[in-house]
Amino acid sequence: MEPIDTLLTARWIIPIEPAGSVLEAHSLAIHQGRIVALLPTAEAKQRFSPREEIERPAHALLPGFVNAHTHAASSLLHGAVGTSSFEHWTHALRQLQQRWVDAEYVRDGTELAIAAALSSGTTCFADQHLFPEVVAQTAADARMRVCVGLPVQDAPSVWAGSASECLAKGLQLRDEYRDDPLITTALAPVEPALLSDETLERVRRLADELELPICMHVNESRGSAPSLERLEQLGLLSPLLAAVHMVKLDSADVERVAAAGASVVHCPQSNLKLGSGLCPVPLFKDRGVNVALGSGGVSNNDLLAELRSAALIANSMFPNATPVDAHEWLQTATLNGARALGLAESIGSLTPGKWADLCCIGLAHPNTQPTYDPAAQIVFAASREQISDVWVAGRMLMRDRELTHLDTIAVLNRAELWRARIAAQAIQ
Repeated sequence: MEPIDTLLTARWIIPIEPAGSVLEAHSLAIHQGRIVALLPTAEAKQRFSPREEIERPAHALLPGFVNAHTHAASSLLHGAVGTSSFEHWTHALRQLQQRWVDAEYVRDGTELAIAAALSSGTTCFADQHLFPEVVAQTAADARMRVCVGLPVQDAPSVWAGSASECLAKGLQLRDEYRDDPLITTALAPVEPALLSDETLERVRRLADELELPICMHVNESRGSAPSLERLEQLGLLSPLLAAVHMVKLDSADVERVAAAGASVVHCPQSNLKLGSGLCPVPLFKDRGVNVALGSGGVSNNDLLAELRSAALIANSMFPNATPVDAHEWLQTATLNGARALGLAESIGSLTPGKWADLCCIGLAHPNTQPTYDPAAQIVFAASREQISDVWVAGRMLMRDRELTHLDTIAVLNRAELWRARIAAQAIQ
């Protein structure tokens, strides 16, 4: 018999590829962090000799969620800004960030976000924040997969004094983690509306040369730069672009994105703060655009909640569009996110050879019974508390709702210390 590390059996397995598939009486074989095989359980027990065998008889097993846009350290600002006005909210938030952001803030906030993400089934997140080296180290310590955004801005910050320094430090970070299986990088222009054409052209040249994704906010409000027209003129509208938010758009914008082969990262709950409840997924789907999901700024890092928000809003806004079924929504939260980050060959589906990034969701719960269609129950009914187990590269980071590589009490204690510090000077 073939020795492997883990043989994992669940009531249902949703591999994402092939699309729409739900397997019963199947098992997943994992060795050295990668998926070896997905096959009927009876065959698996005859073929493999696992070091550990795990059975989840009332659960659905699927790829871990990919959160394609976060500002993870901003988890420390949950609820710190109470104003309901978007303009006042963003102004107050920026003041708080300018006051508190340093390496310690980024470390503690990122660790808090990772704990929340793992607890809600996320196994990979793309981050955009200053001090990216701290984000990378914090994720590495937690054994979490991350696509670290390399910030680029013309204006000086507490991290770098110019766009040139940003790029130099970012490329040094990329080189440091070049061979790390869990840490990848993307170019992440900060407030790109304020960047010069020269800086954006430098970003484009580096992206093309190094085949790095570009993750940036686009069309956050009508008429704001960088518009798609400007990006197109600068050569940034390409398959390497992951355009975040895209809440203000028209049919011409949809066609531009489709023609360029760019991805869109939809952040449902964050977009509501931007003053738009638009869920463009059906529009882009009809044009073959890859749409991923993100949680955006000061959010709860719960991609399952973001997924449900997107699905419910889309169904109500576009009753005449081609329906997006539950399996397509799950693909949006998994494989599409991997595609947007240039990781589709490594994660996002339960395909032999890919890393074993997985989440297991218990459906023996009043929320999700009776279960006729596990995919639909996950999208429209399941909650983060039903996620029982999470693996990244075959390593179990949550077992029976308990995080295995993070000291949850210590993480929460540091978050409380930050709450006290920030609340003492909070902006009303």
